[in-house]
Amino acid sequence: MNYRNDLRAFIQNNLTISEDDVSFSDEDNYFELGFVNSLFAMKLVNFVEDQFGIEIENDELDISNFSSINNLSKLIEKKLKKSSV
Repeated sequence: MNYRNDLRAFIQNNLTISEDDVSFSDEDNYFELGFVNSLFAMKLVNFVEDQFGIEIENDELDISNFSSINNLSKLIEKKLKKSSV
């Protein structure tokens, strides 16, 4: 399943800069690019848990898991695979 569209829409809706100025790929680190701030990280965790019905464990709260759409998609897929076993 492709989670990228849901993730991209959520990120676009929570940008700290004008949406017209933003362009990023699924590999880009939107935190380093300054498109979002650290407060957004917790919002993103809550969104992922609610949207995909998973629980993010403390050891998974590493910013690298949440820094790009690709990394976040991998985490979601891993969590969903675990829960279906």
